[in-house]
Amino acid sequence: MAITVSIELNRDLEIPGGYDEVFDLLADVPSSASHFPKVHKLTDLGDNAYRWEMEKVGVDKHAIQSIYACKYHADKEAGRITWEPVKGEGNGVVRGSWTIKAKGDNVTAVKFQTSAELTVPLPSLLKLAISPVIKHEFNSLVDTYMSNLKKAV
Repeated sequence: MAITVSIELNRDLEIPGGYDEVFDLLADVPSSASHFPKVHKLTDLGDNAYRWEMEKVGVDKHAIQSIYACKYHADKEAGRITWEPVKGEGNGVVRGSWTIKAKGDNVTAVKFQTSAELTVPLPSLLKLAISPVIKHEFNSLVDTYMSNLKKAV
């Protein structure tokens, strides 16, 4: 048995740095991922696709791990970085985008949007209990990521 949890996130932030510097950091997936908390392993699959393996959360047989892969596309002129799921990789399906705009020479406005579907091997009876926990954990990770990115530039 398995349950699927759907998550949608949107964040707006200003990063204290120039457009080129911020765009280049976000477009460089390994560099950007180094600021994301609890990444166990990031694997380059080639052709700007990466598999994310997050640290396990929980205890023993009740520990769950998110694994997913995305293919990234960066368009500097349009100020947009997008990612689409790679089929058949892991237990998650993740897609999203960064929209990046200069706000002066040393401040860059960034909009982060992502949606994820995570399938975990738990009985359906636990969906009501575990779904808010997974959503809270994901929100917390993304908030920490945003905070880390602000400090990185």
